[in-house]
Order: sequence, then C-alpha cells, then structure tokens
Amino acid sequence: MDVPEVARLLDFTGRVAVVTGAGSGLGGGIALRFAEAGARVVVHYRTSRAGALEVAGRIGSDRAVALPGDLAKAADAHGLIAGTVEAFGRIDVLVNNAGIYPLAGLLDMTPAQWDEVIAANLTSVFHCTQAAARQMIAQGGGGAIVNITSIEADNPAPGHTHYTSAKAAVAMHTRTAAQELGPHGIRVNAVAPGLIWREGLDEAWPDGVARYQKAVPLGRLGRPDDVADACLFLASPAARWITGASLTV
Repeated sequence: MDVPEVARLLDFTGRVAVVTGAGSGLGGGIALRFAEAGARVVVHYRTSRAGALEVAGRIGSDRAVALPGDLAKAADAHGLIAGTVEAFGRIDVLVNNAGIYPLAGLLDMTPAQWDEVIAANLTSVFHCTQAAARQMIAQGGGGAIVNITSIEADNPAPGHTHYTSAKAAVAMHTRTAAQELGPHGIRVNAVAPGLIWREGLDEAWPDGVARYQKAVPLGRLGRPDDVADACLFLASPAARWITGASLTV
C-alpha cells in the first residue's frame, strides 16, 4: 500500500533541519523529533559540546552533525549555515531555539546583563534567519523557519524584563519576516511555550509547579515533546498555508 498523503505531510526524508541551542533540554528534543521524522539534522551548540555530540550520536553520524557557534555574532551564524551546506548540501528548516533565561530585577540589572540577554535571545534570531533565508533563496524551493518565543512575550514576568522584551521582539520579528520572505516561499512561524518540565524542576520549585498546573486547563506542565511536535507541524507541508503565526504550547 502506498504511504497515505497524511503520513507524507510529516515525512522529512530528504530535508535538512538546523536546530539552534540543541545541546540539551528543549533544543535537543526538537532535534531528535526532526530526526525521527526522517530529516538530517544540524545540532547547534554554544557551550554544550558534550550534549550536542550525544544528541547527534543518537541520531547517527550519517544523518546528524554537531556544529558550534556564538549566534549573537553574525560571522558565527553565517558560519553555521555554511557548515550546514557543507555537511548536507542544503537547508530546509531552521528552528531558532537558542537563548538564555537569567533572573535580574529591573532596578538592579546592569547594561551588560541586558545586552547579553538581548544578544542571545533576539540578535541571534536575526542573524540566523538572515543567513538561512539567503541560502534558501539561493537554492530555491522555499523553506520553513520556526522561532521559539514564550508566553512571557505577552505576559509580564517580574525579574525577566530583558527576557520578556527580547521574546516580544522575536514575536514581531516572526510576523515581519513572514511578510518579507513569503514571496520566496519561505514560511516563518513561532512556538510560544509555557512552563515546560525539565529534570529537577519539581524539586527546585514545588509550590510554583503546583500553582502552574492548577492554572493549566489540561492540568499538567508541558513536555519537551509537546514543543517539538509543534515545531515539526509548523515546519511541515501540513502547515503549508500558515505563516506569521504563533502557536502557544
């Protein structure tokens, strides 16, 4: 029996996906999910080399490579895309996941702390999107870009003025890039996660986790796979008529 059309919609065989910040946690889960769907995957890391190599190793050396880079630097971001093309010949999907989440009150925050978070969470998205889009246009056939934002892009979070500002900017960057890149067949969407479970969270913040779960209609925290599946959908042909959208997970 032929593979049903609905199954082909989520088949990434022959496509290449770049996932930034994939050396651990959420990014690693996203990279693994694209690999499970058949994609060849570039596992980007800045400092988590061992983790990135582990993720790439789980996928297999013939279908994954771990590449480093400080994506707040234009040269590193463009180098990441160049390395992708060198390894696999093309890029079809970019997931801008890399970022940091430090705590700093507005009155005590230093300019250096502000600059670091804006660079890691916003400037990196610009650099990677520009580099990937240029390559997608050069090779033809369009592409898909998925930006990881946050529910904090729309909800105040004391202690995270720098982070919420960056994520709100990425949300608007997504919508604007979608309009500019649409004529080239490149779709740009966002996934806005809420609180996602990670190892040690229950022990580190038991009261907060309990409060959050009560506020969620489904009664639990999100899981990395929930976010990964949303990214897979938005990057797939199943979302071929969706661009400039943000999916809350």
